[in-house]
Amino acid sequence: MTHRAPSIRDVARVAGVSTATVSRTLTHPDKVSETTRAAVIRAIHDTGYTVNQAARSLRRRRTGAIAVLVPNISNPFFARILSGVAEVMSEAGYNVLISDTTPTALDDHRFPEYFSHNQTDGLIVLDGMLNRELLLNRGPPEVRPPMVFACEWIDSIERPMVTIDNTAAAAAAVRHLLDLGHRDIGFVCGPPENVLTRARLNGTRAALAEAGLSLRADWIFPGDFTLPSGARAAALWLDAGDRPSAVFCASDEMAMGFIGALYQRGVSVPASVSVMGFDDLGIAAHFVPPLSTVHQPRRRIGLIAAQMLLERMALDPATRASAPVPKVVLPYELAIRSSTAPNPAAGERI
Repeated sequence: MTHRAPSIRDVARVAGVSTATVSRTLTHPDKVSETTRAAVIRAIHDTGYTVNQAARSLRRRRTGAIAVLVPNISNPFFARILSGVAEVMSEAGYNVLISDTTPTALDDHRFPEYFSHNQTDGLIVLDGMLNRELLLNRGPPEVRPPMVFACEWIDSIERPMVTIDNTAAAAAAVRHLLDLGHRDIGFVCGPPENVLTRARLNGTRAALAEAGLSLRADWIFPGDFTLPSGARAAALWLDAGDRPSAVFCASDEMAMGFIGALYQRGVSVPASVSVMGFDDLGIAAHFVPPLSTVHQPRRRIGLIAAQMLLERMALDPATRASAPVPKVVLPYELAIRSSTAPNPAAGERI
């Protein structure tokens, strides 16, 4: 006696929905509610209806889009990263949705609501300050889109990641200032809770410690990676009775804001103070003076992050959690230009 293979009608009957709803769940799971989706998934397993094909459709979901979460889309730092992501994803047939996660006066959760409803096939996260719980609880595991970190990360979330060694890069930047004879070195930091701030501050302290020096607390100037915060740091430097002869800024935007504010007050860089940045934005080489900085391979970061996400999306959700979690650390370079110069007072110490 031949048993009839289970049909889509059987799935619909067991799930208590229409055949059209079953079909919609298999082809566009983001367009049905989580309750309905869960009922259809259970019915598929209970009836044995083309389990492999159904699971494949649910696993891949194929919304045709991935999302990139950016902490400040107006920051030119992210442009080349996004260009790399778009290049890879376009070739793979995906649209790229970009969301600015900057908090507003009305919304401080820093996470776009619609990403919680499984409307993308994957996430690339460039914001290490997102709410951990909101980021992880994005629907049931069967359809939860995979995630990759780029540039920034969250220590308590184990996911694929591509970045540079920010601690080592910051240490190299400070060693450059030390090699120029500077011993009084200040630091303009990013947001205190940001992972990049911590890494770059640690690198600064490590390089100074190697030289038998320490970072003075009053020479740690607050910042948030923006031009205005660099200008505010310059005002603090100007008001200080005892000033560092060199300042390392944890981003190029802050370094440019710092230099611009000094220029408005008639203070010359590097004659009065050497200034070092971090990131190597496109304008850095054309700034006045051209900015010494740490070069990040931003386009390559975007390319690798996108490829990582494609590889993660191809995994079965049942095995994704136990799959190896790659961590790619790309090389950085120092781009030495005219904003840093030998300390004129260095000879007096000899």
